[in-house]
Amino acid sequence: MNIGKVFLVGAGPGDPKLITVYGMECLQKSDVIAYDRLLNKELLDYAKEGAELIYCGKLPGKHALIQEKIHQLLIEKALEGKLVTRLKGGDPCVFGRVGEEAEILAEKAIPYEIIPGVTSGIAAPAYAGIPVTHRDYASSFTIVTGHGKKEKGMDHLKWEALSKGSDTIAFYMGIGNLNNICNQLIQHGKGSNMPVAVIEWGTTTHQRVVMGTLLNIEEKVKEEEINHPAIVLVGEVVQLREKIKWFEENAQVLPNYT
Repeated sequence: MNIGKVFLVGAGPGDPKLITVYGMECLQKSDVIAYDRLLNKELLDYAKEGAELIYCGKLPGKHALIQEKIHQLLIEKALEGKLVTRLKGGDPCVFGRVGEEAEILAEKAIPYEIIPGVTSGIAAPAYAGIPVTHRDYASSFTIVTGHGKKEKGMDHLKWEALSKGSDTIAFYMGIGNLNNICNQLIQHGKGSNMPVAVIEWGTTTHQRVVMGTLLNIEEKVKEEEINHPAIVLVGEVVQLREKIKWFEENAQVLPNYT
């Protein structure tokens, strides 16, 4: 039997130009492209003529069943002898469940590769004019999943270690849990005046940035009606945005990414 191959590809954070060259090559040669919800659809223009495009988006709370179907899809298409690209937003190894998909493929002896992508926790701040590390402000950086709700018993973060041990913290999927994030950081050592930036649709022309502190950022996010997808960035380095917010100044010459 002629077995195909699966490429687990990071699409980058939104700007289609931020996909890697190798990721683009995978799209160009694949027979099947299974793509996620939060990525720029312009990337699908790289698909070769006749490629099968399959939407694999997941809505909040619906992950488990759909993930099993995705596993089965990758297996079935590869066993048909096809080249398959599993296209994921950002980097597939950062909250992208690539480990689960790679495990399944390995168990079935299906060849695969993991192609890294630019992750939104670094790229969105960069487009907002905020480097996540800086010689004068931050020598450490932490990426955290931010959706674990305390009231549902899902908050498993080590808040004291996080608050005291990292200069810059990027929370993914944290908008709906912003109150708990801010309260926990303050309770465990961060000053209430610690700068915070919330970056919505980072690296696209829909990008919006709200600035505040741990004490007032929730109110400002509500006022501006910021929603998913967004990165919550906490740290002194956030204040650099006032000096180097380059993206807004150049946005008028960029294509209209959607």
